[in-house]
Amino acid sequence: MTRTKITPAKLTAALLMGTALILTGCGDDKPNSVKIDKTETEQTMTKPTPRASKAISYTDSGKTDDDHLWLEEVDGEKAMDKVLAWNAASEPRMRGDVYESMRAELLNIYNSPEKIPYVSFANGEARNFWQDETNVKGLWRRTSLESYMSGTPEWETILDIDALAKKEGKKWVFKGSSCLAPQYTRCIVSLSDGGKDAVERREFNAKTGRFVRNGFFLPESKGGTDWLDTDHMLVGVDFGEGTMTDSGYPMISKLWKRGTDISEARELMRGEKEDVGFWSGTFDNADGKPEIMMIRSKTFYTRDYFWIPQTGENAFKPVQLPIPEKSGPSGQFKGQMLVTLQEDWRGFNSGAVVSFDIADFMADGKIDTVTEVFAPGPRQSINNIGVTKDAVLMSISQNVAATAYAFRFTKNGEWKKRKFELPENGTISIGSTNDKESVAFINTESFLEPDTLWSVNAKTMSVEKAQSLPNWFDSASMVSEQFEVKSTDGTKIPYFVVRQKDIEMNGKNPTILYGYGGFEVSINPSYSSSVGKAWVERGGVFVSANIRGGGEFGPNWHQAGLKTKRQVIYDDFIAVAEDLIAKDITSPEHLGTHGRSNGGLLMGVMFTQRPDLFNAVAIGVPLLDMNRYDKMLAGASWVGEYGDPDDTGAEGQFIRDLSPYHNIDPNGAYPVPYIYTSTKDDRVHPAHARKFAQRLEDYGFDFLYYENTEGGHAGGADLEELARRDALIYSYFYEALK
Repeated sequence: MTRTKITPAKLTAALLMGTALILTGCGDDKPNSVKIDKTETEQTMTKPTPRASKAISYTDSGKTDDDHLWLEEVDGEKAMDKVLAWNAASEPRMRGDVYESMRAELLNIYNSPEKIPYVSFANGEARNFWQDETNVKGLWRRTSLESYMSGTPEWETILDIDALAKKEGKKWVFKGSSCLAPQYTRCIVSLSDGGKDAVERREFNAKTGRFVRNGFFLPESKGGTDWLDTDHMLVGVDFGEGTMTDSGYPMISKLWKRGTDISEARELMRGEKEDVGFWSGTFDNADGKPEIMMIRSKTFYTRDYFWIPQTGENAFKPVQLPIPEKSGPSGQFKGQMLVTLQEDWRGFNSGAVVSFDIADFMADGKIDTVTEVFAPGPRQSINNIGVTKDAVLMSISQNVAATAYAFRFTKNGEWKKRKFELPENGTISIGSTNDKESVAFINTESFLEPDTLWSVNAKTMSVEKAQSLPNWFDSASMVSEQFEVKSTDGTKIPYFVVRQKDIEMNGKNPTILYGYGGFEVSINPSYSSSVGKAWVERGGVFVSANIRGGGEFGPNWHQAGLKTKRQVIYDDFIAVAEDLIAKDITSPEHLGTHGRSNGGLLMGVMFTQRPDLFNAVAIGVPLLDMNRYDKMLAGASWVGEYGDPDDTGAEGQFIRDLSPYHNIDPNGAYPVPYIYTSTKDDRVHPAHARKFAQRLEDYGFDFLYYENTEGGHAGGADLEELARRDALIYSYFYEALK
């Protein structure tokens, strides 16, 4: 809930999550605690690693890129007829007895009143968004901090999404809110039709519980808004023809005055059509007054930041922030602007957090003194950062196990840290923070320890348990172990194994290997009711791989697998799979693998490069057609991660040859995959999944397919759909690997 909303980490996460910025304020609520899947050895297998041969020619008859373009028509009649036919053919094969029991178990958990109601806190109010079997679409509600900490809070409804959807005849999905400090009464509420990333934005009075008559309103669009003051809004949305980038995000930022038409809003800056997008945010000056900052996202990982003065002879003339283009602001504290580095700069290493004096920069547009806040070691990384009134809170991992610290800026111009006394050897996440409050919330969890939400006082360093989950599964009968394996280049890749304590190492254990490997997203230990209840309790083994491409060891761990270097990500994952087999934890007959989104691309590569390792592959909301990924929806924004398929040199050739859709061998031997996506996914186009399935069908291969007609990229518009989605995944693995 800090005022600075423009950090590289937040912007990257926001682009992955489909919003312009993570809008903070009172709408910064964490959803209910429904966890959606997300020791050392030197062994590697000695047999050669098969690779797909050069991609099948794109010009051969029946194998061209044009064959399946009709499947890119999201709601096209022919495309939807095919989708419904695949769904109908797969449904009776997937929804057997084990599916029904899993779905019932998971729905009971997801609807449980014992979930943690995660809150944001400001101006004496704790706010939460809640869903259960009665409130399917959810309630935005509030209580006092004292009531919340009692364990039995008395809630007052702010906005009932079910009632609103019924009244307006829409399938509304609540996508959060942004509220104006310090009262947090004036809010912009974001509503998605069916779960899409694009949202409708309406001004809402949180005190009266009503939408503001003739207030700020913006029709459905990707983008974002931010409050400057009561009567002025920073806006970046679809303003009409020629105002969106090739990636489908806003290209222009404007300042909109209350009572005027959006067409009269003052243009502040604009980017280029080839950019990822152009965003706006705010930061506080030395007097605590909001200042405007513009962010031109040139690629997914490079940005220019500009301060827009509002007064004086240089009013509304942009002043560029002189920091590296791969780095950006992470918050502000006591007049210091925090910057997280994604590359070396001025003697500081990539991955470090540094700071500079805001007033000095605003005086002449220069940064004179840079001070180190924290510099991670070789096996360390910064998970996340939050700013309170009294300290900067930071979660720091050492070999994928976290601790939490409070950092303060001393009168001597140095940063000092103190450690919070919290459970370790798991994941610690800085939750809701507000730069005007001492109280903040921190979440702890591990594979076998349920989430616990702690209220911390950044001034006194006190820690108090606020809420905790019950144990949704029999974790006492299970063990979580961390191992390492050497990849092809000798790099040690950590991975976690969660299993029943008494299983035999006989190569027959049904095992799911999960991975992601991209966008500097860390796959940290996470308490997952679906993994524990639906899978491990039934005797399955769950493995989470910390492969390169993620952020487990900072920016360099991610950048090691960018573009033409991407094969190391897949080699890392293959090494983990081979190590599981070498340890006799499992065997190819009993080994399955699962990934979503970028992890869906990982699954597609495993399917085409090493089908011999797996007997089941669940490919979720995936990228698979890497020859055209940049032509579909938000795909153009990911060229910085994958490379440009239109490049005529090595970069283009590599990504085209990697493309799973183009590397299905008509004479290959493959496991029966489960492919799932969502019609309303307006981030990763459902055509990736559709075209992959169609090519499998063209070649006569068997597959299972499910396309949810609602839910967006997350895959579920409500808890019933989430339970259905997860039960399908785990019942598929159960039947294939038992």
